[in-house]
Amino acid sequence: MHKFYTKNQKIMILARLDNEVFFKKAFTDVIVLKAFVKDIVGIDFEPNKIEISPLTPKGGILALQKIFAETEDKTKRIEIQKVEYDHNFDRFLHYHLQAITEQQRSSEDYSVEKTVYTIVVMTAPYKINSKTHELYKDEVLVSNLNPKNLKGIERKIFNHELIYLNPNYKGKDTPDNYRDWLDLIYESIHNPKNPQININNAGIKRTSEIVGYENISPDEWEQAKIEASKRKVIKLEREEEKEEIAKKAILKGLDNDFIAEITGLTIEQVEKLRNEKP
Repeated sequence: MHKFYTKNQKIMILARLDNEVFFKKAFTDVIVLKAFVKDIVGIDFEPNKIEISPLTPKGGILALQKIFAETEDKTKRIEIQKVEYDHNFDRFLHYHLQAITEQQRSSEDYSVEKTVYTIVVMTAPYKINSKTHELYKDEVLVSNLNPKNLKGIERKIFNHELIYLNPNYKGKDTPDNYRDWLDLIYESIHNPKNPQININNAGIKRTSEIVGYENISPDEWEQAKIEASKRKVIKLEREEEKEEIAKKAILKGLDNDFIAEITGLTIEQVEKLRNEKP
């Protein structure tokens, strides 16, 4: 049974995990990383070391910063990326496949020695898909490369996995191993002063301690403020993008409720755009 912080207990105020500084502080901790991987991927993971990649161009695409680690025997690789403003599924597929194919460049027989697990943590609601024009509302999406035969039976040949986590869409049937981490991320953003999280999960408890207010240094607060300023600029750019999408949807005759849903704008904002003179 879950145990949560309540109003009658001493509450640890959490730093927001949508801030890059605090996210890295938490998930570069060995205990947190191992617990997170165990719950999300379902494997025991003993990292040799945990690293953060620099912002460098790869394959013509500007790579985001990511946390990555390999097991001591170099048979498994974990990559964790947090993103708020760029829900480009093609981008993350590129990074995932790149981590796999880079292994083949140094192999004479095209073998891939490491199983790659890429976990993408999305801290903002999804945007409408630019290809399908659908709005996805899934907390967890899992993709792997294993083939299936004509009877639909999966053959575990590759076992690489690309996992998307988005705590903004709470599902009733989400298993506890996912739920605990999704709740932690969501509560740190939306309810940091009274987070309803499962502290019976040792990984969750450890994370909450690491990003507890009293454990954040002055230098980390300063870095976090700089990061937050960058996010405000990005958010402003996204608001302009939402309005452009809404205007196009209005011209196509779509109703206000649907436009608000696919853009994240309020009904009032959509109505204001509808009433603007061309």
